[in-house]
Amino acid sequence: MGTELIAVERDTGIRRPVVWFMAVAAALGTAGIYPLQPAIAAVGRSLDASLAEVGVALACGPVGYMLGLALLVPLIDRSAPRTVVSVQFWALGIALAAAAAARSPWLLGIAVGLIGAGSSVGAQLSSVAGRFADPGRRATVLGIVTAGISAGILVGRIVGGWLAEAIGWRGMLLLLAAACAAVGSAARAVLPAANGDTATSYLSLLRGLPGLYARHPILRLAASRGALWFFAFCAIWAGLAVALSEPPFSYSPERIGLYACAGLLGIIATRIAGTWTDRVGPRRVILTGLALAAIATAALSATLSDTPITLLCLALFDAGLFAAQVANQSTVLAIDPSATARFNSAYMLVYFVGGSAGTAFGAAAVAWFGWTATTLIALVTIILAAAITLVVRSTGARRTRP
Repeated sequence: MGTELIAVERDTGIRRPVVWFMAVAAALGTAGIYPLQPAIAAVGRSLDASLAEVGVALACGPVGYMLGLALLVPLIDRSAPRTVVSVQFWALGIALAAAAAARSPWLLGIAVGLIGAGSSVGAQLSSVAGRFADPGRRATVLGIVTAGISAGILVGRIVGGWLAEAIGWRGMLLLLAAACAAVGSAARAVLPAANGDTATSYLSLLRGLPGLYARHPILRLAASRGALWFFAFCAIWAGLAVALSEPPFSYSPERIGLYACAGLLGIIATRIAGTWTDRVGPRRVILTGLALAAIATAALSATLSDTPITLLCLALFDAGLFAAQVANQSTVLAIDPSATARFNSAYMLVYFVGGSAGTAFGAAAVAWFGWTATTLIALVTIILAAAITLVVRSTGARRTRP
């Protein structure tokens, strides 16, 4: 690994310590949207509100995140990363502090929506990786930053629950706010200072997003297959929580939350997938990752009662889809290195819509059809994503690049 990291430092416009700082910052920024989820009961008691009211407030987070993808991520193409990222981290810290001070569900909902928008800083940092990395090492650097994003998703839930138990949910949010302020100050000092296309106005950047889908087939391909497998990913994890909370399991929220530890292998997979994408190309990595995820999904349909096997299958499931995500996203960032944030924003919006639909579907489908049927439907979407990748050859990507 040491040799590999030296190569990253030598072959990219971003030095090795900065790449790892970006990964840590992406983890912290992404984690901001998740830590209240394990503490939903404690939040309800504190605000004298029902779980349904608190649930609606927390649902503002994904809405804010999607707005952040559309409105904030494209700024990286126009302004200096050190300015955009540092300001967004400071704003995220303020939003976390505001959530800690909230005394009603609706005030909490507003603050959580702002937290969600600020959490899109992880997507901004992956855009920075795409813009400044050497083309031959772009996927490697992206894999490191994406590993940070994956860690934030995992650690946000686990550490959030632990901190909420130790110092209360308000104290936990204030601690995260302080960490965001510190990272924002560091980002101001270490991230690239080069401005992007300052001749293009901010409104022009936003108006141009829909046209990217029409002009670039590789973006449509990447977004459609990514949305399919993210639908499957979120359906499995949302459905799992419902299935384990009901008889014959009736597990506690704490025990269900520990299943997220299986995602550790996914973090490792993103790191490896970036390197292999640079070596063998994204198509092979995507198909390999989807094949691994499909096998794991099929096994999950019949192994829920066996905890060790279920954890192994979840680990392989996450590893396969996270690897596919790194390779897929690298094809998007390679379309136009001078406009990585715009393409990343367009891609992530469709990707996240697929995940939101999967979350809603997975939670309801277990109650409607049962766990086995839910996993099989998720399997079908993974197979469909693989079929799209097999049918549409990667040569189409070369024809769409400027």
